[in-house]
Amino acid sequence: MIEYYVQSASSFAGDIDNLFLVITLIIGFWFFLVFGIFVYLMVRYRRKDGVKAKYITGEKHSETKWTHYPHYAVVAFDVVIIAINILVWVDIKQTLPPRDNLVRVIGQQWSWSFIHAGPDGELDTPDDVATVNDLHLKVGETYHYELQSRDVLHNFAVPAFRLRQDAVPGRTISGWFKPTKTGTFDLQCAEMCGYGHGIMGAAVTVHSEESFNATMAQIQKGSYESHYQKRMGTKTDLPSKTSHIGKEDSFAALLASIF
Repeated sequence: MIEYYVQSASSFAGDIDNLFLVITLIIGFWFFLVFGIFVYLMVRYRRKDGVKAKYITGEKHSETKWTHYPHYAVVAFDVVIIAINILVWVDIKQTLPPRDNLVRVIGQQWSWSFIHAGPDGELDTPDDVATVNDLHLKVGETYHYELQSRDVLHNFAVPAFRLRQDAVPGRTISGWFKPTKTGTFDLQCAEMCGYGHGIMGAAVTVHSEESFNATMAQIQKGSYESHYQKRMGTKTDLPSKTSHIGKEDSFAALLASIF
């Protein structure tokens, strides 16, 4: 259901979507059932001339069973939801499959920094590639990420991946994802993190092998044109000059005046 509004582009996106679908179907079933009974009872036992209302204490089993039985049924459905939720949680949040690549994600007020592991597949080595507001990935590869925050609480959220994870200052949080579609997708901060929270966006670009290698080469040569800037509709010169401010009264100028 969700994929009709936000496309899915990761290996576990379907599991998240199915979990929401199960919850929606269960809650929808009880909503329409209760609403239908409620409307029926209002019409069936509406006020009539010459008919007095009865006061029912609810002490007899024949009366209380109509609250007990639905309650038991709701509890049973809750157990089903919890069981499915645990399975999805363990698979996505508590299990790290073998990685093909590694990236460090750093949130700060109000941008995202990324350190891409180079050909050696390890971080903090000379072949690392650093980018700002542009995360580059290979399609079909399993990525482990190291999530950090330089200042306050942020949230690393990629809707197309069905991924959300808080970035907590002073901690490095590990997780994983596996892109399954090429294209450029939104990355958002989903935690209120200060004045510029609303503009703390980035672009996640999933490449084929050839496109990824070409993009990394452009970044290292300084000829890369930001996918994030293009997604925002503000084409930049080559090489990109992200520090340029178009208007003196722009929000970017207001943010810059804080520091």
